[in-house]
Amino acid sequence: MPAFKTPSFQERTNAAASAKSKAIAQLRAKPPVDEAAVAARAAANERREAAKAEKRAQQQAEREAAAAAKQAAREEAERKAAEAAAKPVLSEAERKAARDARYAARKSRK
Repeated sequence: MPAFKTPSFQERTNAAASAKSKAIAQLRAKPPVDEAAVAARAAANERREAAKAEKRAQQQAEREAAAAAKQAAREEAERKAAEAAAKPVLSEAERKAARDARYAARKSRK
């Protein structure tokens, strides 16, 4: 295998110039922009963005509904706690009398 030969300055400039001219030729050979394709891509992008916005709005509505349901459950729990706190606390004698009344009603049914 031959040893590597460092290219001279002239060889490097010629290589750069030929690469530049090749790139320009490829750019000129490129077909013109098709306006219909550009419009179709823009319309597809708009539809996609509209679908994303609709999905985001739906998710936001679902989050708000879940928050409202959670708030309603919290209010219901607070209301039940308030009702439980509002019930009169029976004394030991009153609880015994109620228990005895239930026992007597059960015995009388048999």
